[in-house]
Amino acid sequence: MDLVALEHRARTLAASGGRRILGIAGPPGAGKSTLADRLADALGPGRAAVVPMDGFHLAQRELVRLGRADRKGAPDTFDAAGYAALLRRLRAPDPGTVYAPAFDRALEEPVAGSIPVEPGVPLVITEGNYLLFEDGPWAAVRPLLDEVWFLAPEDTVRVPRLITRHIRHGKDPAFAAAWVSRSDEANAALIAPGRERADLVIE
Repeated sequence: MDLVALEHRARTLAASGGRRILGIAGPPGAGKSTLADRLADALGPGRAAVVPMDGFHLAQRELVRLGRADRKGAPDTFDAAGYAALLRRLRAPDPGTVYAPAFDRALEEPVAGSIPVEPGVPLVITEGNYLLFEDGPWAAVRPLLDEVWFLAPEDTVRVPRLITRHIRHGKDPAFAAAWVSRSDEANAALIAPGRERADLVIE
């Protein structure tokens, strides 16, 4: 399915009445944030808002306290319950603006109150690794999404792209490659079964 067809599907969802939430899932480096941003741009101002799951990363200080800093990006390094709570707010918008957190890759930290979602926006696009993950508090996420698309590019494309992204954000090339091999790919293995629960798989 090409980008034009995906844009049409997103527009149809946005026009179906009320507030709709589209999820874009997939392994690290699959292109989730790129697709989410392109869909929002295609729909135009006031028609879509992008709310990344990554805004619910635990802060580095908390990861260190919990002994999880060397596994950043694993399911238990996020506030999954907080993410689900925000999705519930977004499904039934208040008259006012709902503010969502973002993840600052330069700081490697979440930043609260970064993304305004106005009450009249018909489509929220949320993207992240664990939208279809069924363990623990993550199981509450899928029922809150109207559709979920799973991105599944070839690993020969995805892994080099992921290493390049880590380098671009300041990691040493050798460290970036080792981190992807040890951490990101372990998370990718956890995410992979979720494609069976997606409404659409994009190869």
